[in-house]
Amino acid sequence: MATYTTEIASDKIPSDNPIHQRLLQAYYLAMPSIKGQLLELGCGEGRGVELLSPLADGYVALDKIGEVIERLQQKYPGVDFRQAVFPPFKGLAENSFDTIVSFQVIEHVKEDKAFLEEIYRVLKPGGKAVLTTPNIKKTLTRNPWHVREYTAQELTQLAQTIFPKVTMKGVGGNHKVMAYYEQNKRAVEKITRFDIFNLQYRLPAPLLRIPYDILNRLNRNKLNTANTGLVAEIKHTDYVLIDEADEALDLFLVVEK
Repeated sequence: MATYTTEIASDKIPSDNPIHQRLLQAYYLAMPSIKGQLLELGCGEGRGVELLSPLADGYVALDKIGEVIERLQQKYPGVDFRQAVFPPFKGLAENSFDTIVSFQVIEHVKEDKAFLEEIYRVLKPGGKAVLTTPNIKKTLTRNPWHVREYTAQELTQLAQTIFPKVTMKGVGGNHKVMAYYEQNKRAVEKITRFDIFNLQYRLPAPLLRIPYDILNRLNRNKLNTANTGLVAEIKHTDYVLIDEADEALDLFLVVEK
């Protein structure tokens, strides 16, 4: 049986549903951009494989967790799954892919500029990459699994040092999503009010990961049992692409070579 940290939202855990649906919607939003040879960086549990694979002529997917890659190889034999830690993208030639997707990954990558430079390298001329990452302006507390988070301006400026065309949008939510967000915000504030020394920002990230996961899981479960079905009711269509990236839950970055 799989063990999930709260950083890996699962469709198998009821209290994870709002996060799972938010992550799933990124794949739906990327579908109009998918063509030709597709590369996914950080495929995780393969949340979007069934959506994207029919749209691509070939599909290569990388992730660092070997046992996950092995399961996906058995489940989707038509997709080229590879275990990899990046950057760089070892074994991938330059000008190889028409489309690249990478959802909720760049915040985990220490060398973020090198990561984007590698995306540029392996994209074909005219190719497009779609990335999502949390909007730090909507983050409720420090996530010790993330190396950093970005404002829309910060990520746009970084991408513009590499790509000739950069478009920044965001993934927002309707009234149900924002009601859940506000409930979650109030619950998190009840927990963080005890952090009078601001230790969440002062302690090394590895020391925070276990207490963060425990408290985050307890909080999600409490929200699931306390509200009137809101957690279960949220669908991927409740998340929408918006132009005001600063107001979004996630940044939605599109870059072209």
